[in-house]
Amino acid sequence: MNDPLTTSAAYAFGPVLRQLRTQAGLSLRELAKITYYDHTRIARAEQGEWLAPLDRVQDLDDALGAGGLLVALRRGDGPATPAMTASGSYESEPVILDMPTQDGKLVQVTISRRAFAQLLASGALSAVLPYLADPDQAQRVSRAITQPTRVDDQVIDYFQRVLTEHYTADKMLGPRHLLRPVLAQIEVLDELRRGATSHADPLLRTLAAYGEMAGWLHQDLGESGEAMDWTRRAAEWAACAGDTQMAAYLLVRQSNIAVATEDYAAVVQLAAAARRHSAELDPKLVALAAQQQARGLAMLGRHRPAFDLLDQAADLLRDHPHVTHPNTPVYLHHYDLETLQEQSAACHRAAGHADTAITILEKRIAKLPANLTRDRGHLTAKLAVAVTQSPQPDPARAAHLGHEALTVARQTGSVRIQRELRTLDAGLRERWPEESHTRAFHEAFVGV
Repeated sequence: MNDPLTTSAAYAFGPVLRQLRTQAGLSLRELAKITYYDHTRIARAEQGEWLAPLDRVQDLDDALGAGGLLVALRRGDGPATPAMTASGSYESEPVILDMPTQDGKLVQVTISRRAFAQLLASGALSAVLPYLADPDQAQRVSRAITQPTRVDDQVIDYFQRVLTEHYTADKMLGPRHLLRPVLAQIEVLDELRRGATSHADPLLRTLAAYGEMAGWLHQDLGESGEAMDWTRRAAEWAACAGDTQMAAYLLVRQSNIAVATEDYAAVVQLAAAARRHSAELDPKLVALAAQQQARGLAMLGRHRPAFDLLDQAADLLRDHPHVTHPNTPVYLHHYDLETLQEQSAACHRAAGHADTAITILEKRIAKLPANLTRDRGHLTAKLAVAVTQSPQPDPARAAHLGHEALTVARQTGSVRIQRELRTLDAGLRERWPEESHTRAFHEAFVGV
């Protein structure tokens, strides 16, 4: 098999076939008898030396109840988002892959770390560790997994680049499609951390960034407890690495999570704690903390100090349009005056200025790239609620916007969108219960 794609598919196919056969309690000859296929060819397929024809793979898949998994691996398009856990010592304990079948079940595949490194280097696990196109870097990452003392800058750079890609994908796909790969990569990084004798601080900083991402994805799924747990765990990693920027940013993230639980005192307290040592922080981070503190104050009815803080944040962003500190969290590279204004819409709504919020949100949606599906859905849901709160409300438009956002909520699994739509549904039913658009939206919403 000289074709790299064929070799990659064989590496992935073999261990899964062997695992499924073993779980079924079948010998090679017994499986061969059931499928009318030569047992020596099945053995070669399990060793990654041979790819059976697709019709034979279908027979194997049916006999082992693989739910289409073997067929997908044979075609080279594998499961979309396998999850990985690892435990035990580095060279003796296995790697466990949970691989989803086409019918929604999970097949647990246990392979050695050496086999896992081979799969990784071949590209067969690109869904777990994507974007690993450079063969040299693939070898470095696979060696690091089997020998964690060999972690180097290029290995760390790989994981950082993958995370950057996840940030981009999140705005388009939402949390449902990204959480499992992110958690799988955290498992790999944590294994590297346990065995690394050098580069410990860069590994911890990278782990903190991944932990923050995991917290964010859980938050977007509406799982506030898990979101807070991951964010606090990320804060521990940041503290161990001496990363003051990430540690402060994670306080802001905890403040943001507290909004979902309506603990607005905690929102204010955590954001204020993030600002406590402002001189050591990137000005953009200080501005973000001020914005978050303003949000909590607005929800508590303290509107004047809230808008004073928003003005301070705007001044900081005008004076510092670019990040100035090393290791600044990725989000802050994109945080600017437009983003601040978008976030201030929540404060305007809380202060009874719904028309101002509508203007802000409409302008932001108009400028948003079409491919940022999740973000567009969230802003559209916010706009729909603001339309119902206007001095001159338009319930028909609000319901129409709600349907648009509901489509995105179904696609992405974003509970943040659903939370806004729950507010919309309650407002429509309270004020316009007999309207046809109210009933139509309510029926669609409760069906999600």
